[in-house]
Amino acid sequence: MKVVIFAGGLGTRLMEETDTRPKPMIEIGGKPMLWHIMKIYSHYGFNDFIICLGYKSYFIKEYFMHYYLHNSDLTIELGNNKVDVHFSNAESFKVTLIDTGIETKTAGRLKRIQKFIGDEDFLLTYGDGVADIDINNLIAYHKQHGKIATVTAIQPEARFGGMELSENGMVNSFKEKPKGDGKWINAGFFVLKPEVFKFLPEDSDNIMWEDAPLENLTNAKELAAYKHHGFWKCMDALRDKMELEELWKKNIAKWKIWQ
Repeated sequence: MKVVIFAGGLGTRLMEETDTRPKPMIEIGGKPMLWHIMKIYSHYGFNDFIICLGYKSYFIKEYFMHYYLHNSDLTIELGNNKVDVHFSNAESFKVTLIDTGIETKTAGRLKRIQKFIGDEDFLLTYGDGVADIDINNLIAYHKQHGKIATVTAIQPEARFGGMELSENGMVNSFKEKPKGDGKWINAGFFVLKPEVFKFLPEDSDNIMWEDAPLENLTNAKELAAYKHHGFWKCMDALRDKMELEELWKKNIAKWKIWQ
């Protein structure tokens, strides 16, 4: 089963970092966010990736072109350009890098990689979110209900803590970053049948995957939600990057499900 990752957006809310590199290449613990996401899937045996590129696509291409050398111990003889590799810590990833356009929206990016999917179900997620999700359970749920699409749903924590106050100003309850208002949100980590492309117009470049396609799948009763109750974090702003980095440094990064 192939894994498609959206990695072409501008990342405007992280301009401190994305001015020089695409958002999925922002590093957590010395490794790009994209690598962390791929490691989650690889842990469950999914190593065939299709990366939808756009903004600063060359940065991601160069990263994977030189991945083997950057993760190896080398002896280089400059006189004859001979390279001896002593040890490599490279992954068993197969990576297809497709330039889907700088301005293309998410539905268009997905439509543009259709020919690389084939006739099998496939996985899809965003290049800025990590979770301790059990991919095997997600796929089993998808197969069980038989619908075209499955989206992972999570209940995010509130950004700030909450208090309940009495009329005389006493605090009746206090919660530090409680769960939100009970609503479930799109956390990515989709499982899709190839029939999903019927919900994408031939020219989808100006369409968001999260708008008409998912709305039409919902209206057709072809979208099911897999409820994830564990860890999930989207790197949407600089504070999110700092929180993820802190979790990694303290060795309590819950999305690190691999050894």
